Amino acid sequence: MRPFARHVRRAGLVTSAIATLAFAPAAFAQDSGASSDDGDDAIIVTARRRDERLLDVPVSVSAISGDALEARGALDITDVSNITPNTTLETSRGTNSTLSAFIRGVGQQDPVPGFEAGVGIYLDDVYLNRPQAAVLDIYDVERIEVLRGPQGTLYGRNTIGGAVKYVTKMLPQEFSLKARATYGTYDQAEGVLTVSAPLSDMLRVGGSVARLSRGGFGDNLTLPGVENYNKDVWAGRGTLEFGGYDAPVLIRISGDYTRDKSDPRNGHRLIPGLATGAPVLDDVYDTRAGLNNPKQDVEAWGVAMNVSAELTDHLTLRSISAWRKDTSYTPIDFDSLPAADVDVPAVYRNEQLSQEFQLLYESDRLNGLVGFYYLDARAYTKFDVVLATTGALLNLPGFGQQTVGDVRTDTWSVFGDFTFDVTDRLHLSAGGRYTVDNRKSFVFKQNRLNGADPEFGGTGIALGGPITNFNGKARFKKFTPRASISYDVHDDLMIYASYSKGFKGGGFDPRGSANAPAIDVNSDGIFSYDEIYDFFLFEPEEVDSYEVGIKGSALGGDLNFALTGFYADYTNVQIPGSVGIDANGDGVFEGFSGVTTNAASATFKGIELETSARFARDFAGAGSRMTFNGTLGYIDAQYDEFIGNLGTDVSDITDIQNTPSWTASGTLGALIPVGDTGAVNFSTTLSYRSKTQQFEYPSPYLDQKGYALWDASLVYSFGDDRYSIGIHGKNILDKRYKTSGYQFLVTNPATGLPVIDANGRPTPSLGRDGIATVFYGNPRQVFVTGTVKF
Repeated sequence: MRPFARHVRRAGLVTSAIATLAFAPAAFAQDSGASSDDGDDAIIVTARRRDERLLDVPVSVSAISGDALEARGALDITDVSNITPNTTLETSRGTNSTLSAFIRGVGQQDPVPGFEAGVGIYLDDVYLNRPQAAVLDIYDVERIEVLRGPQGTLYGRNTIGGAVKYVTKMLPQEFSLKARATYGTYDQAEGVLTVSAPLSDMLRVGGSVARLSRGGFGDNLTLPGVENYNKDVWAGRGTLEFGGYDAPVLIRISGDYTRDKSDPRNGHRLIPGLATGAPVLDDVYDTRAGLNNPKQDVEAWGVAMNVSAELTDHLTLRSISAWRKDTSYTPIDFDSLPAADVDVPAVYRNEQLSQEFQLLYESDRLNGLVGFYYLDARAYTKFDVVLATTGALLNLPGFGQQTVGDVRTDTWSVFGDFTFDVTDRLHLSAGGRYTVDNRKSFVFKQNRLNGADPEFGGTGIALGGPITNFNGKARFKKFTPRASISYDVHDDLMIYASYSKGFKGGGFDPRGSANAPAIDVNSDGIFSYDEIYDFFLFEPEEVDSYEVGIKGSALGGDLNFALTGFYADYTNVQIPGSVGIDANGDGVFEGFSGVTTNAASATFKGIELETSARFARDFAGAGSRMTFNGTLGYIDAQYDEFIGNLGTDVSDITDIQNTPSWTASGTLGALIPVGDTGAVNFSTTLSYRSKTQQFEYPSPYLDQKGYALWDASLVYSFGDDRYSIGIHGKNILDKRYKTSGYQFLVTNPATGLPVIDANGRPTPSLGRDGIATVFYGNPRQVFVTGTVKF
């Protein structure tokens, strides 16, 4: 008997509580086609790279079905974080397409090549090496899985905090057409058309085209016709499938394309211009930013081939081959004012080629896989920093500095993971991954005159020789094991304990200055290559994580729950920052030099609770019911050591960024059948996040106090679910909340807080007007969606 048969035979178990809010009320009716009473609507996930029922996986994983996301009006992948504990997924500052992801305190704040991700993003099991173009819109999706905690054994490097898996739908075996149209506030107008058809008994073809547009939440008051926070996206996905379903072989070839030509997103100034006196705007979504070159343009595309072949009754071979490429042009106006004060036109170019092989073994007692993974990737960026030409720069028109970075990654790994059923109730799992991670970096910095580079529409020219012209390479080798033990107390209750290890890749500081006095370790006035190399290099960071949990179901599957406790040691934490410069050796720092160091260690501990319940059956006629889904996350994340730029431990004044101590959500829903073929689904969600610190040091300008968001949806479907119309409200109370920002102000090294002068004003550390600029989450949105299926 195949092992999956053991998983599904437990009577009465249904959708896991660990998939909390994955099953918003509508999802109970739409996920699998099973009735609410038959107990067969178990959700299958691939958290351990093999098909397993969610309740049987000794891993902290939430699974959100595509139908549930659509029913609740989810717009893109960032909506998932509101209903997943200890998870932050946000659009990163200046674009609609770059993702900032944090899970259990680990992530990546800066998207510049040279800094690695802490949360792995996967599109149909293809790892996205860079965060650009990773804000995936919700269409044609089967489910989204969020794996919390290190996933280094099965998913490799850069999953030190966890992983997010975006899984698209397989093509049906019969002709299918689905059209979805949306219109809402801020001139939101969206359309998605999905068509698939069988070409033979074994061959299917299909695809989707999406047009996603919305007017701005605010306006650019400097540039006529330019909006702020608008959306202008075309996207498409095509698939060719051979075999599958009952066939022993499945070959799936897919391609996707996205083009985002939205206007640049610019932040809201929280302080008046310290030099120009420009006042703070009343509308937080308006901006005065004057930079609009290069034109904002994000283009991403990729192809993949997934092959699965059942070699024998016990062995299955899988192959995942992929190539991806994206280019992002973006004008970043840090000061958000008409004149150039700190303007940063930039381009990011990423390309990757990956290949993975897996050999899966299944038997009555032993199940698992071995595999090999290879990635060849290039991440390139070029950006200018154009400063105001006043004071000391008055005779240097358009003065600035250009940074070019080119990071080549060549990494391979071998891995294995197996589960042995000691008895029908006791299960032992163990695995490990050995990774060789090769990094080759080029960093170039040079002063410039006359503004931006010609590639960005400017006339900039070089001023003097390079400040930095660095080439370096490094090899990092890591072994990341995992082990777990789980026990089925009875058919509806499982307890487990696990250990896992993960790491984030090391590299070279992408902004380092090779002539900084801090590099001259020997104080001989010579910047040797070895000194520069050691100054630029930072090592991988690591997490050792311990977890205990309980998952269960009661009341015939009407109540599901998952409770997890975790503890993690976080070491060699990579901190982009600066070090003091003692140029003359007198023990007094004359200035600071930017550098990324392994300056910190931290400890995380917390709990996560997810639950779902169905109750009040037949309260409004046969088949009606109510549902509740809840999540609660708590994390005590503390730096044990944090070496600041003066060389002292400042862990008592620093905190983990983008990691609120508390996250919670609750969704109440109702399903009421209407007539013979119709139904009304209503759901309302309240989510909460406690105080969030944007960076390691506190900022009274950027940090966000605790806040709650309220969403609601009402969907009427009829014609055996062939037609539906729904109205959705997001952020109904129109809450203003900060998601990210920039701060370039002089701070007190003893407190980390901005230095305030006698007039109550901060002091700029870059530019003349001072920068404390923030980006806000979406305001209240109301939209109507209609769907037709054939």
